[in-house]
Amino acid sequence: MISKPTPIPIKDRLSLVFLERGLLDVIDGAFVLVDKNGVRTQIPVGGVACLMLEPGIRVSHAAVVLATRVGCLLVFVGEAGVRLYSCGQPGGARGEKILYQAKLALDEEARRKVARKMFEFRFRESLPESLSIEQLRGIEGARMKELYRQLANRYNVPWKGRKYDIKNYSAGDLPNKCITSATLCLYGVCEAGILAAGYAPAIGFIHAGNARSFVYDIADLFKHEVLTVAFSVARENPADPERSVRLACRDMFRSERILKRIIPTIEEVLASGGMKMPVLSEGFQPVAIEDPEGIGDVGHRS
Repeated sequence: MISKPTPIPIKDRLSLVFLERGLLDVIDGAFVLVDKNGVRTQIPVGGVACLMLEPGIRVSHAAVVLATRVGCLLVFVGEAGVRLYSCGQPGGARGEKILYQAKLALDEEARRKVARKMFEFRFRESLPESLSIEQLRGIEGARMKELYRQLANRYNVPWKGRKYDIKNYSAGDLPNKCITSATLCLYGVCEAGILAAGYAPAIGFIHAGNARSFVYDIADLFKHEVLTVAFSVARENPADPERSVRLACRDMFRSERILKRIIPTIEEVLASGGMKMPVLSEGFQPVAIEDPEGIGDVGHRS
């Protein structure tokens, strides 16, 4: 008897691939990018966590269906990946996990505990209970400025401060371009991890009021790693800094096993809120037609 194939777990996948100028389609059973000359480039969609789709990309219905089935996040970004316009759901969130996440975010004390845990994770130290979230944000801002300065000195990169215009990426200097590109790569990977884990990108604890508030929360926990990549690339003064940063981030995500670390980190910071996961079977009307058992990570659709 032939066993049912199982997808590659999100933690073991290639982090992200950038694509531009072509048609994403499924042809002869293969997920391919077709350029204007009809040349097909096969994409191992089941082994990629996130496809970053730049201007010039068109996507067929069949490609979206296949990407969803194998749990690959499709993210529509601007040129050089400097704006994030929209994204699909590789698997979608889980009901009990969204309720758990929302319950933590709506309870002031639980939210404070989760936010504090996030700051402790970033600072790598325990913090006094007397500090408010606003005070922690102030400490964070000062430490980030110092981190930028230290990295600029370490890599001998001229640094005039973090200044960028998301609407005019080309106006920034080289280190700021590299930082922006690296940060957006991180956002894509973190969103893929959040969705794969079954949580909602919009329900944040430090950030709020944005469709990706939780993405920004989780990305901040790993931001120091992509900043190192950004400054190391800036030191080389490449002709195409965006591409150089993407490749460097891809290699770092793989070597540091970022995807493998994201989901356990999410679970750890949420657990600090001190609440239990709800059990949806209690008091709810059962569904009429059960979904088939999922074949991927916990948040993936069947």
